[in-house]
Amino acid sequence: MAKLEKGSKKLLNAWAFYDWANSVYTLTIASSIFPLFYASLFDTKDELVSAFGFLMKQETLITIVTAFTFLIVAILSPILSGIADYVGNKKNFMKFFCYVGSAGCIGLYFFDLDHIHVSLLFYFMGLIGYWGSLVFYNSYLPDIALPEQQDSISAKGFSMGYIGSVLLLVANLAMVMTQDTMEGAREMMKYSFITVGIWWALFSQYTFYVLPNGTSPGHKVTKAILFNGFKELRVVWSQLKEDLRLKRYLYAFFVFSMAVQTIMLIATYFGEKEITWISDSEKTTGLIGSILVIQLVAILGAFLTSKASAKFGNIKTLIVINFIWMCLCFYAYFMKTPLQFYIAAGLVGMVMGGVQSLGRSTYSKFLPETEDTTSYFSFYDVAEKIGIVIGMLMFAIVSEYWSMRYGILFLFVFFLIGIVLLFRVPKENK
Repeated sequence: MAKLEKGSKKLLNAWAFYDWANSVYTLTIASSIFPLFYASLFDTKDELVSAFGFLMKQETLITIVTAFTFLIVAILSPILSGIADYVGNKKNFMKFFCYVGSAGCIGLYFFDLDHIHVSLLFYFMGLIGYWGSLVFYNSYLPDIALPEQQDSISAKGFSMGYIGSVLLLVANLAMVMTQDTMEGAREMMKYSFITVGIWWALFSQYTFYVLPNGTSPGHKVTKAILFNGFKELRVVWSQLKEDLRLKRYLYAFFVFSMAVQTIMLIATYFGEKEITWISDSEKTTGLIGSILVIQLVAILGAFLTSKASAKFGNIKTLIVINFIWMCLCFYAYFMKTPLQFYIAAGLVGMVMGGVQSLGRSTYSKFLPETEDTTSYFSFYDVAEKIGIVIGMLMFAIVSEYWSMRYGILFLFVFFLIGIVLLFRVPKENK
């Protein structure tokens, strides 16, 4: 199709529509049904699992695998983004990770403890597919949107993702709740993984059809440019030394994103283990219901955050959001009842969409004038992924030796540091 002009409505909507396609992964696999499915495979909450030659807590295993996946993404993304930027076909890389993730979701249908390593491979594929595709998806934002459009279209993308993922989750929840036995419910959960894989691959086609291949002229891949991405990261790092505002913002983003992403990845596991539910059916309904509350409220949260940033500025808005997250960590330490968990879910939803969309668009707005957006967003993504690795490993260690409650409370410190660092971001670049 003909190349669309930067800032055109069709191009912006096509970009945002990928959130509609891929957000079903974060909601069904990462946040709700898969954690419930995984927990249902064990006879007791304290049952240990054997994997990779070790015995460990159930949540420790999945946390470590998740952290390892993010480490792989952090290592691979500079290589792949460097190649994509040189060759000028970052859309093809985005497609590849999309399809790997989709296949991983479908493969989770076969997840069982007797074949734990193959099962974890499918989990790994879904996770690396989702986050790998985001490296290239996020890098499109300054290419397709004008600076004054970036906050609103970023928020629109997250809002579309919440709506689409909620629609599929409601259908998945209906499938699960029609069953009277845990065996039947577990089978429906496995079918829901297939629906996620199909949804993701199917709805991404519109985005792939409209988005341009890239912004660079095409070149052939050679050994010389295999590690070009790391060279570009070094260039970006050297340029950051001359860009005080962007550098200080990245420090703050690294710290608070570490805590936000860790909480989002372990929230359902926390609710399953630490909240006192009357029955298994109440637990299943309650946890999925709370995730739905988070998603629905997050639509409003992303919209209000966009409006607040337009009126008060991005940094001031992020400071307030981080303060709310800090309070939530303290509140979560004392949560015990389902009602308290639902209240926390509503508050999390209000700030979850806001911190994600505003974090991404603030970085995009602070970028210097450059056509090499892929390298800058690769740096952004590497910082985010390394932060997640550190956050997940710290949480796993604290949870393994103490409890998940102490793990959540520990994240309080990161939000506090994030606020301090955000106060140090200058209003104007120096």
